[in-house]
Parts: sequence; C-alpha cells; structure tokens
Amino acid sequence: MKYRKLGRTGLEISEISLGTWAFGNKVYGGVEEKEGINTIHAGIDMGVNIFDTAPQYGTAEQDGVAEIVLGKALKGKRDKVHISTKFGRNPTIKNGASQFYQSRVVDSVNESLKRLQTDYIDVLFFHSPFSPDEISEDVWRGIEQVKAQGKVRFVGHSISMFHQTKDMARQWAKEDKIDIVQVVLSLMNRESQQLIEELQEYPIGVFGRECLANGFLSGAIDKNTVFTEGTLNARYSREEIAERVDQVEAFKFLLRDDVTNMPQAALRWVLDQKGVSTVLSGAKNINELKGAISASDAKPFTEAELTLAKELLKKDFEAA
Repeated sequence: MKYRKLGRTGLEISEISLGTWAFGNKVYGGVEEKEGINTIHAGIDMGVNIFDTAPQYGTAEQDGVAEIVLGKALKGKRDKVHISTKFGRNPTIKNGASQFYQSRVVDSVNESLKRLQTDYIDVLFFHSPFSPDEISEDVWRGIEQVKAQGKVRFVGHSISMFHQTKDMARQWAKEDKIDIVQVVLSLMNRESQQLIEELQEYPIGVFGRECLANGFLSGAIDKNTVFTEGTLNARYSREEIAERVDQVEAFKFLLRDDVTNMPQAALRWVLDQKGVSTVLSGAKNINELKGAISASDAKPFTEAELTLAKELLKKDFEAA
C-alpha cells in the first residue's frame, strides 16, 4: 500500500480507503456484520488506514448501522486508523427537511461518536447537500463547537448534485471552511476533474468515490444482467445498461500484465488523476478489497493511455 497527504490536513492516508455503505443496508446486496468486521480487519492488515461511513448508511428503522459495524471492528484498533463520517442525511428522518444547521450537526456528531465507540472523528463531511438553500448559516457555529471540543478534526464536503453544489465547495475552500471534498470520479464520470484541479490551490484533499461506476466497472455486469429490486442499479433501463456495458468494453485496452481486470484498471486510473488523495473502495468482502488494493501496487498508466481513455468516453454517465 502506498500513502498520500490528505490536502492541507497533514494526515498521511492510504491510496485505497474503504467505504462502508454496503455494511449498513442492502443497497449493494447486503453484507453480514461478521463479514463486514472481517473485511475491515483485513483492510488494516493490508495497510488501509482510512474508513468512510455515515449515519445515512442504515435502514428506515436505524441510523448508522455501518457506523456501528465500523465501531465494533475498530475496538482496540482506533489509534491505527482515521475515520470519516458525515452529517445531514439520516434514513430514519422521512420528511426530507434540511439538517444542515447548528444543533443538528452537534447532535449528529454525538450520535456518530456513540455508534463508532470513539471520542473523535478525523473528517466530518457535509453529506450531499442538494443546493445552497439547504445550508443554514448557523451550521458553521455548530462545526466550530464540535471542533473546539476535540470531537472533529477536519471538515469536508461530500458532493452530490454536482452542478448545483460545486460552487459551494469552491467558496468554502476559499474561506478555509473545508479541508477535503468527496467527489464522484471514474472512467465513466469525470465531471469533477476541473473542480479537483482548482482546489489544489489551497490544497484541498480529495476522496474519489463511485470509482467503479456503481459496479459497471467491476467486470460482473453484462447486457443481460438483471438487478434486484431496491438496489441502486435497478432504476436503469435495458438500453441504459447496454450503453454502459459498451462503454466499459471500450476501456479494456487498459488491461496489461500488471493490470489484469477492469476493477483494477478503473481504480488505477483514478489514482493517476492529479489531486486525488485516496480512492474509496466499496469492497463488500476481503477478496474484493484485495483486488482494490492491487491497484495501488500497479504502475501508473502512460500519458498516451490516459489520453486515449479520455477520447473514448462518450459522455459522463449519471452518478448514483
């Protein structure tokens, strides 16, 4: 495993990190708690030192199931790793009201700390605000409160609805309000690249997420794949699935002796993009995580390969 600086935070983090969404609900098919814990332990043994989670990674009945799993896994190991979690989205809150305000950030942090069985969070992300209208100005007083109490070290913006909210990230970085962004970035969606480049002025750390394009770059999906009702990809038409599969086929020129499958190629490509601090793997088990980590060991792609990969992209495919 290789390591990189996380922007201006001073943290040294593993090139491959582990996202825990799959450990919290059945959005990617579901993972038993024991297997989730074993995967986290194996990740630490293989050099992963940053784990990403959220209160949203739960069920309609229980917030933060993935945080609970991560907390159990890191018992006695907390000093070996960094944790990022989020606030602003909770599956048990049904009315869709904005949660980006002072008292909510304070309460959310305390709830996460309890579930994670820790007394501090390394990175706290705003969890995908959909527009600037969702942000109450007093949220920053809440952020300063939890930072002053030592409960949060650094603050980030996990970006969703990219075109509506990218300017928020720019402004917050300029005002020293955030230290990290989390963005969708993959061979099939590159809309965040200009923002990443601009934020290096400060510099802002970058988590690349959805790097396997919600599984389409996993090598496990073909034109006949039928997705289980309730999973993320079930919303796609047969035509959309076929178009995505054809796009993946075009990128298979990236395979070579030390890059033997599409997941490895996809993650290596993200690691080769300027400004990226870590690639968030959504591995559901130890074998998937081993495969993700192998991308860190592979040689970078050449400029010619990167240029061809750019030319072959038909469009930025919709993110989750």
